[in-house]
Amino acid sequence: MHAHDTICHSAEHVLAAAIIKLYPGAQITMGPKDHSDGFYYDVDIGRPVTPEDLGVIEAEMATIIKSKTPFEKSELTKSEAAQLFKKLGQKYKLEILDWIPEPTVTIYKNGDFIDLCRGPHLPDTSKIGAFKLLGVSGSYWRADKNREMLQRISGVAFGSQKELEDYFYKIEEAKKRDHRKLGPQLDLFSISDPLIGPGLVTWLPKGARVRVAIEDYLRDMHFKHGYEMVFSPHIAKSDLWKTSGHWEFYRDSMFSPMDVDGQEYVLKPMNCPFHILAYQNKPRSYRELPFRYAEFGTVYRYELAGVMHGLMRVRGFTQDDAHLFCRWDQIDEELDRVIGFVITILNQFGFSKFEVNLSTRPDKYVGELAEWNKAEASLKRAIERHNLTYQVDEGGGAFYGPKIDIKLRDCLDRLWQCSTVQLDFNNPERFHLTFVNSEGQQEQPVMIHRALLGSLERFMGILIEEHAGALPFWLAPEQVRILTIADRHLDYARKLEQTLIQAGFRVHVPAGSDKLGAKIRDAQMAKAPLMLVIGDKEIEQQGATVRTRSGEDLGFMSESALIAHCKTL
Repeated sequence: MHAHDTICHSAEHVLAAAIIKLYPGAQITMGPKDHSDGFYYDVDIGRPVTPEDLGVIEAEMATIIKSKTPFEKSELTKSEAAQLFKKLGQKYKLEILDWIPEPTVTIYKNGDFIDLCRGPHLPDTSKIGAFKLLGVSGSYWRADKNREMLQRISGVAFGSQKELEDYFYKIEEAKKRDHRKLGPQLDLFSISDPLIGPGLVTWLPKGARVRVAIEDYLRDMHFKHGYEMVFSPHIAKSDLWKTSGHWEFYRDSMFSPMDVDGQEYVLKPMNCPFHILAYQNKPRSYRELPFRYAEFGTVYRYELAGVMHGLMRVRGFTQDDAHLFCRWDQIDEELDRVIGFVITILNQFGFSKFEVNLSTRPDKYVGELAEWNKAEASLKRAIERHNLTYQVDEGGGAFYGPKIDIKLRDCLDRLWQCSTVQLDFNNPERFHLTFVNSEGQQEQPVMIHRALLGSLERFMGILIEEHAGALPFWLAPEQVRILTIADRHLDYARKLEQTLIQAGFRVHVPAGSDKLGAKIRDAQMAKAPLMLVIGDKEIEQQGATVRTRSGEDLGFMSESALIAHCKTL
């Protein structure tokens, strides 16, 4: 457990101790497994918890923290623990106790509160530097609507007051940057139109400009890195998904089948089976490998209404997907190329801080143990050759192969899962993939799934929030806005617009007759990186006075100087 997790876990027990003291007979249930986002307890104090209660609970927690109450660990048999919690009147703890298969359990005590817990905790409560309760919400016991309704009291804790203040600064900053607000404001996308359906995105012209810029860059980079682009259908017969295993293992996330001429078809949730069939299109020789197939493939996944979130989690999205088919003796080189490619792409979009996880063989797996060991060793060597710090998630791999996840860290220190490199021992077997090796024998290739940005929709949301909507020049949907002082300057402005468009830039001349000050404000609200002001002097000298969206005045530039300047941005 990380240091911050330990602080939050300890604060969680302080919360329960405060509730036990303030509300005799209160029932305490469970907190979260992962404390990276704070802490909570689901409780029952015999009535709804009010905002006034939160203030009283906070005050009591502060008293407990100042008292330096130790966290005391003990080990009991299940029978002893059952007697203890019966005496304490904690019925939910008795139910939790029944779930534990081990004959003994560990408990932690701080003050009057005792809980089933593996720990770890801080030495005493005074080591909690700062905390704040965030609110209260309803929660069913065990997430079962037929069970008891509880109250979830949540909060955050840190080692110092400054960390707590930084946390709330980031929360407020995240609200300002929320892509769900900025995207529609900037005319980038619309979502959840009642006539379309929830979780289905419409890219508006400005958003489409950004997406085209991203795709053009990625397509060019893929070709330079030895990939071939493919295109696959949006639907396929259910037989394909039964062969791939998705029908068995992924059915709940797939849309319902549709009947076409008596055959069962399904919207695709993945692109991989199509790329496998592209490889299988004809016999392959070891001399031809590796094959690298890439696609901006739109997939459809049935997400529950409660989990969809702007562009971050939708029902239809486009993956920058690729699948590589290679020989075992090529695996190290291919993994090096893939990881280098991932880092290059993320750097281009302004991200340089990453968290890397290597997920290894789970208890249930397909393929040979020797292949798993070899694959995990190759993934580890590739990470280390790129000098990336990483953590090993033992047993965290999929049943069909180990993987590398590369999460980017944004300006608010949030982690986003984007890039994945996944080996697959399942599909080559299911589809009977082969190539003829150097000895004339049939051999099964190694298959690698690879995503750079992941979902283009999700990455667009990340970009909007990273830049607070003010995208860098090369991605901005409107790179240059030309502003005229008077209507008589429009003809030259439109001529300059065409000159810049022909030079490869995205340019707009507004049609309104507002005063210049209003036009500048509109351009700043639209977050156009450059504003070109056109008046009599600019027409006479065949150029424009240049302003940036931050308000910097770059002075007059001729047409040729303008083009040269834009090419440097």
